[in-house]
Amino acid sequence: MAGKTSLFLLGAYVLPVWGETILGLTVFTRHGDRTSKHYAGYSLTNLGFQQNFQTGNFYRDQYLESGSPKRILGISEDKYVASQIWASAPDQTVLANTATAFLQGLYPPLDQLDRQIATNTVNNGTEYTSPLNGYQYVLLHEPGTESPNTIWIKGDDGCPAVTASAATFETSEEFMTRDAATKSFYQEFWPQLSDVYDFEQSDLGYARAYDIFDLINVAQIHNSSTSENVTAEQLFQLRTLADSAEFGENFNASQPARSIHAQTLAGAILNQLNQTVTGKGKLKFSLLAGSYDTFLAFFGLTDLTAADPNFYGLPDYASTMAFEVLTDKDVDAFPSSIDDLKVRFLFRNGSDVGAPLKPFPLFGQKEETLAWTDFVTRVSQVAITSVEKWCSVCMSKQPFCAAYNPSLSSGSIPAQSTGGDADIEMNMNEGGMSNALAGVIGAMVTLGTVAVAGLFFFLLTRKKKQMPPRSSADSIGSCEKGSCSSSTHA
Repeated sequence: MAGKTSLFLLGAYVLPVWGETILGLTVFTRHGDRTSKHYAGYSLTNLGFQQNFQTGNFYRDQYLESGSPKRILGISEDKYVASQIWASAPDQTVLANTATAFLQGLYPPLDQLDRQIATNTVNNGTEYTSPLNGYQYVLLHEPGTESPNTIWIKGDDGCPAVTASAATFETSEEFMTRDAATKSFYQEFWPQLSDVYDFEQSDLGYARAYDIFDLINVAQIHNSSTSENVTAEQLFQLRTLADSAEFGENFNASQPARSIHAQTLAGAILNQLNQTVTGKGKLKFSLLAGSYDTFLAFFGLTDLTAADPNFYGLPDYASTMAFEVLTDKDVDAFPSSIDDLKVRFLFRNGSDVGAPLKPFPLFGQKEETLAWTDFVTRVSQVAITSVEKWCSVCMSKQPFCAAYNPSLSSGSIPAQSTGGDADIEMNMNEGGMSNALAGVIGAMVTLGTVAVAGLFFFLLTRKKKQMPPRSSADSIGSCEKGSCSSSTHA
């Protein structure tokens, strides 16, 4: 998020409420630094791998370490236990590598944590550790592009309704006003972009706001000659315009189809947390890796923009959203009553040492925690919780949608998932939510319309955060925000 003010100045760690106990956690993370997505085959850079690794290590410090007051009840501190951890990323190189690097930080090589646990001794007395000093192979589920389970993290892929709704943003008065007002500004960057193989000078405008920002931002980080030709003020303006364009394309309260990818993510998060609850804490930590557009859509869908206007902006590389299941009591066993359970949303912008994981109220509420039953009800009102519903609202022609739309069938229907650990729907019945989850959901209501008037004025006038002096320990994250350039990242 560009122009961060009070949002991220409150320290690196969440201050625990004494007496409470964290029972489980679900995290949604963005990838780290990458090459420009303008070009096919874009990938994480070494910096990006480090950012995601550091983010995973941050969550280890917060939720796994025995000395942390926020340690998840009963979680294995050093050794990966498959029944406690669940991770998923789309079968896409950048996002799969994002999750892998995060998990490496969450559960580093065991030999450096506890050599005794890392070592096996065979009958002849020889000791062995797994390769790479006890590397821990945390299982990562990667649903393929034709799997129905792709919708939970990338609900916009293969969804014509999302594409059609997003396209209407360019016909809005808001878009056309901005496009006209910024035309001359974008033309200033032709010298930096003239070598882009498929760009014409006429392409430089607000319609390509994110693409232009991404190209120049990546060059600012990795190309010293480019960084000399673009000022900090210009880059900030590019980022601000990309913020507004991407939010406009990914959320509109009067057009729910525009945020379908956030609705499926909400369904996935609800399902993972529900598994923690119904399993009495057996599942302790879930990780999902996705894209910035899903973050923005989710910010709008859950009314986080009412909690802080910085949520109108792009999240930085390696940013995370986290959902804690907790009880406000100091317990040593999972509570027997769901009335004792609460949910708290937290957000961490980027991977800097010192970047806080900060709680925010969802759905325009004042309280930072919601009772579990209240959380389930509110999320269910905006979530997509079945493949069948996604196929319907998307009007999708994905092969797996033939199971729900006979007109798509060409004689045979692809085998559908039957559940199990590989499925994000593993507790869902008949393509819907689990009986345990459905039992606590009240009447469904539609998402109300929220006003976004004044957004662009805010984005253009908010002040850049004054970065404090950085130590060498901050070097990886600070390259993201300014020591390589004065930028922040998409």
